[in-house]
Amino acid sequence: MSIFYILLGFLLLVFGGDFLVKSSVGLSFKFNLSKLVIGMTVVSFATSAPELIVSLKAALAGSADMALSNVIGSNIANIALVLGITAIISSITVDKSFFKLNWPVMLFFSFLLFWFLKNDLLLSRAEGIILFVLLIIFIVYMIWNARKSNQKETITDLDDELDDDLEQVGYGKIFLWLILGAAALYFGSEFLVKGAKEIARSLNISEGVIGLTVIAIGTSVPELAASVIAAIKGEKAISLGNLIGSNIFNIGSVLGLTAIISPLKVNPIVLEKDIYWMIAIAFILLPLSLIPKKYNISRYKGVLLFGTYVLFIYLAFKSGSIT
Repeated sequence: MSIFYILLGFLLLVFGGDFLVKSSVGLSFKFNLSKLVIGMTVVSFATSAPELIVSLKAALAGSADMALSNVIGSNIANIALVLGITAIISSITVDKSFFKLNWPVMLFFSFLLFWFLKNDLLLSRAEGIILFVLLIIFIVYMIWNARKSNQKETITDLDDELDDDLEQVGYGKIFLWLILGAAALYFGSEFLVKGAKEIARSLNISEGVIGLTVIAIGTSVPELAASVIAAIKGEKAISLGNLIGSNIFNIGSVLGLTAIISPLKVNPIVLEKDIYWMIAIAFILLPLSLIPKKYNISRYKGVLLFGTYVLFIYLAFKSGSIT
């Protein structure tokens, strides 16, 4: 039955996230916000909703390990799994903004999270506020910089959602999407967390490992599905900057808001290996994007990333049994 809960949870999160993005973008157009602002704010927060709801639900249910591991696992999956599979299908061009801003900011957020956790094994309410405020500053700077340089790029992975059709959608359909999306995310997170906890108990695996693997993959399903479909069609609907932006949002908004509502106590094992995996995989993007061919994530680099993710999953389950 737990497998059924997890699959149902995955399905509801995918549909819920899609409905929430459409309703948020449609509503934003009603307020005459530019596509640039919508992409950098509304869509980014909407696409982080699955991770946010699942982490918050887990934290409030007393599963802080699962809440924190979900974000760490999602950040690892976004790069090693999603980027890896996408690059295997079609090589990805690395934008120069990756070196100037996106990659350094992602590392900054990653190291700041590590420092907060290392300090007292707790992500406190005050630290959550700091993460969230820094995220807002980052968004404001991105919008200012894009307007200054007259760019139309966004930090989301759903630029294609910002089409003219959503500008014409009526309020009735917008609110219907909003209700359906919110309901699907709520019940999807309920089923996913419930099924994951049951599997953890039945397999004698820690909740942290389940959050790091099963739930993290589940909350990354929308990004993975969209990326694979786009790569197969030969569309440039995903970039390295988009996934890095998602990782920044996961730490700043998902963990930030979760800690503000319910401070997270940290299992020491997170600081022994899990967060190092997240930082290492984030760091390795720099040499991968420069060697041997600059500004390109080729197929064989995608194989390397995917193989790293398989190794990560294997080691997580191997060392995750409860003793």
